[in-house]
Amino acid sequence: MQRRPRALVVEDDRSWQQILAELLGDAGLTVDLADTYETALTAIKAAPHRVAVVDLSLSGRNPHNQDGLLVLEAIGRHDPGCIPVLLTGFATVEIAVRALRELNAYTCLRKELFRRAQFRELIREILAEPLLEKEDAAAALPSTAKAETSAAGPATEGAHVLVVEDDAGWAGILTELLSDEGHRTTVARSYGEALGHLQRQPYDLLVVDLSLASSLAPGDNSDGMRLLAFGRDAGIPTLVVSGMATPDDTERVYREFEAFAFLEKQAFDRGTFRQVVRAALASRPAAGALALLTDRERQVLDCLVRGMSNKEIARELVISPNTVKRHLKAIYTKLEVNSRAAAVAKAMEAQ
Repeated sequence: MQRRPRALVVEDDRSWQQILAELLGDAGLTVDLADTYETALTAIKAAPHRVAVVDLSLSGRNPHNQDGLLVLEAIGRHDPGCIPVLLTGFATVEIAVRALRELNAYTCLRKELFRRAQFRELIREILAEPLLEKEDAAAALPSTAKAETSAAGPATEGAHVLVVEDDAGWAGILTELLSDEGHRTTVARSYGEALGHLQRQPYDLLVVDLSLASSLAPGDNSDGMRLLAFGRDAGIPTLVVSGMATPDDTERVYREFEAFAFLEKQAFDRGTFRQVVRAALASRPAAGALALLTDRERQVLDCLVRGMSNKEIARELVISPNTVKRHLKAIYTKLEVNSRAAAVAKAMEAQ
């Protein structure tokens, strides 16, 4: 009889422990519980886990406690095949970025926005991820389920669009319009969630609300602007659909972040939105496969060309070996290859 994969919940609130254990158990996982860094470390060393859900603060009496980050570090050291999710009621943008980029968190979820159905879908997505247990290319290839939804097939399925909107009504409207045009959509309701999606797979278009109620920095709600900067740097056409913006904000959106269009919710017109989406997608330059790579993926590919091993790449770029594997998986998917040698060949052809 095949053993059930294990999940780890690191949470000091008993009610949240119960909620998460129930949902993970329903997904077919055997759940281990921990409420401190020390008990989490013991569980991490005792058995491998497929997924871990980690609270940032593991001391209810100390709102500045960040032991959850230590847990993420321990997972990277002792259980690199485990996919961690950061779940928190409080975090700065800097903490979220560190968790996602440096500590290999799959995504960052906000407790006040937690929805059982969306969490179930997230776990299904994580369980479809390939196990990364070996250094060879086979371990870095995407699973069948993942390949079916990769960006390699937008020609038949339409573009892949990330909608960043915390209002359920507006998210529904935008998703419906994009689906009518034949595009695939992913909805994110916070900066951390959106950044996680953007780091895991390529998108053809971003649709962003500037003011997100779920801001990781409520006193300086600039999460939308941060996402515009990401889209600009990644070369992804971006549409702003927002109900709150000053003239200065609008000018900044165009001048600094090079947004393709700014649509006001108060004067929103469905036909205009469809036309702007078509124009934005048509504006994408016809480029080779290397243009799909993020800056970090290009750095990893450059290291491959130089003949470096995964461990050498990790040291060179100051990231974990497990993060290197995930970047390799993304590179192979985008370049449509299945080996290091083939990826290097593609890179050499583009020079």
